Amino acid sequence: MTPWWSTASIRVQLTAWYAVVLSLMLVVYATATFVAVRHEFLEQFDDQLHGDFEAAEGFLTPAGDGRIAWFGDRHHDPDNDEDRGSDVWLASGEQVYRSGASASLPPVALAATTAQPRYESLVANGRPWRTLTGTSLVGGRAVVLRVSRAETRLRTQLWEVLVVLVFGLPVVVVLAGVGGYLLARRALTPIDHLASEARRITAERLHERLSVPNQHDEIGRLAAVINDAFARLESSFDKLRRFTADASHELRTPLSVIRGIGEAGLGETRTPAEYKEAMGSMLEEVDRLTNLVDTLLRLSHGDAGTVRLSRSAIDLGQLTREVVSSLGILAEERNQRVTVDAADGISVTADRLVLREAITNVLDNAIKYSAQASSISIRVYADRNQAHLSVADEGPGIAPSDRQRIFDRFFRIDEARSRDHGGAGLGLAIAKWAVEVNDGRISVEDGAKVGSVFRIVIPITPPSLRSSHECATQETEK
Repeated sequence: MTPWWSTASIRVQLTAWYAVVLSLMLVVYATATFVAVRHEFLEQFDDQLHGDFEAAEGFLTPAGDGRIAWFGDRHHDPDNDEDRGSDVWLASGEQVYRSGASASLPPVALAATTAQPRYESLVANGRPWRTLTGTSLVGGRAVVLRVSRAETRLRTQLWEVLVVLVFGLPVVVVLAGVGGYLLARRALTPIDHLASEARRITAERLHERLSVPNQHDEIGRLAAVINDAFARLESSFDKLRRFTADASHELRTPLSVIRGIGEAGLGETRTPAEYKEAMGSMLEEVDRLTNLVDTLLRLSHGDAGTVRLSRSAIDLGQLTREVVSSLGILAEERNQRVTVDAADGISVTADRLVLREAITNVLDNAIKYSAQASSISIRVYADRNQAHLSVADEGPGIAPSDRQRIFDRFFRIDEARSRDHGGAGLGLAIAKWAVEVNDGRISVEDGAKVGSVFRIVIPITPPSLRSSHECATQETEK
């Protein structure tokens, strides 16, 4: 069963917590107040008893016959008050005086009486009493004196205080709960305003933002975070729209070519050689279409984070030489010269196939867009704890305004020239993903004289991790 507070509104939850906490605080405060008031009343009551004791001592006078007599008056004699009493005994046990008000009280245990006055509470005939018993000297003779006061009025006063505290506590809690609810409602009103504003921002209105009256309070910071989220969503939606449009355009081109070749082939009777040529052209477009779809699927898996990497220690210089060897035939066809200057022993931790794909795409891009009989220089070196791989070509270069977009999907600096080379504008996007998924970064800058320099930077594998990777590789080979 779901607790009610888990489905209640924040206003109700805040009010409930406020009421509970306040109730606990008030209970503690009321308890402390009652204990303090009771202690203060008892101290005052005992002070009154002490005053009665001193007054009673003044009423005791030695008589001429050697006895001790009680001489009181109508105004000061405690015997005139039914709530106060006095008792006097000689040390021998003989009773000297006993007032009518204290007649119901039990006699004093003379043997237990000490020189130190003793306060005591007792009940006689259903009435609570407070007594003060002590010894005194009258005419050189020791007497035991006890004064008493009824606690009825004291307990009535304490009961009244307790009733006020007990019955006043719920009233205060209810009033505080109402006030807490109003305060919570007032404090949460800006959140309702943000919710209503956020509700009207749809996919078609992602350019709108929430109003931020005060950027320094909690509500203002929340609105700023939501606005940042809307900005990221807007950017993602724009990229998705551009990606969808570009992908549709790229897919439409080979499909249109295939359709055109098919319609031309069916339009009139052709020779077997012509049909064979038409089928060959259609297969080329199918291959181009298949490669495009495979690349898009790979990028989508990379975005979703579903590509499983197999990381190991890789010699970056050796991997670069392997890529240059595999693409050497493309450079030879264009009469280009590719030089590699790779330092030995530069190890990085990465997925070998994924990192190889990044280097392959960067080098393939340099070969495609460099002029005939030009040179491409590749350098692998270490700088502190980072491995650098630079590919410098002698191509047309990249304008500063295009360097931030060169790694975007389907982006081409020259649309016609790119299509002549058969590119879909995804090679550098794949390279960027492949480098970043291996904790690296890729950038482009101007060449020393002409062309561009693509630079890949990846953290170097520490020697300890490098040794463990090598041991794991040896065990796998065994």
